[in-house]
Amino acid sequence: MRYAIQWVRSLIFVIHMYFAMAIVGVVFFIPVIFSRRVAIFACRFYCLWVQWSAGWMIGLKCEVRGTPPSDEVLIAAKHQSFLDVIMIYGALPTGKFIMKKLLMYAPVLGQFGLRVGCIPVERGKRGLAIKKMVADVAAGRALPGQLIIYPQGTRISPGVKAKYKVGAGILYTELGQDCVPVAANVGVFWPKRGIYRAQGTAVIEFLPRIPAGMELTAFTAKLQDVIETRSNELMREAGFTAIDE
Repeated sequence: MRYAIQWVRSLIFVIHMYFAMAIVGVVFFIPVIFSRRVAIFACRFYCLWVQWSAGWMIGLKCEVRGTPPSDEVLIAAKHQSFLDVIMIYGALPTGKFIMKKLLMYAPVLGQFGLRVGCIPVERGKRGLAIKKMVADVAAGRALPGQLIIYPQGTRISPGVKAKYKVGAGILYTELGQDCVPVAANVGVFWPKRGIYRAQGTAVIEFLPRIPAGMELTAFTAKLQDVIETRSNELMREAGFTAIDE
């Protein structure tokens, strides 16, 4: 019975969340065409609204730990669901994502993403994708901000292991910027698919930055170690334990 009630609350919340996205899209559509600043404000407002409403609608609190950077750095984050996208962007002053090219055509989400400086990358041929990613980032430096990438390339459910791809390392070495890793436990409460959202406290944590200048292989290994270790700790804190632990 308790599960059924929470599922219904989750359904109402999900409907509300996408309705709010549509409202933001309509209200800010014209101003966003002329101003990146307005686009950033609209996207951050939506992210903060979703986090606030999740607290009272489904009993899911959102907590940001660590210090979100305000300078131009590479953000490499654990990706478990749409919630970490919302929490990370809401915590940064001028975030911009490496995003799937397909999302360019998504209503509201795609167009607002492009306007705030997100960089679309076509999936498929890894080598060409990485070269295009680096070229696009270099060309987009006129749009300052914190570049966000998910090193595993897609959403990974809690307890599932997946290697880190080379894209984050390539960007790190090519851009010559510090990297701020971000750990998360959000998938424990907000899964990558489905309606149900659990009660609790979803956490993202900005970890100590990795200074620019590391060799690619060493950087990738360090990045994976710090993100996975801290994410596992956050998930255990939330009551989740992987089968092999």
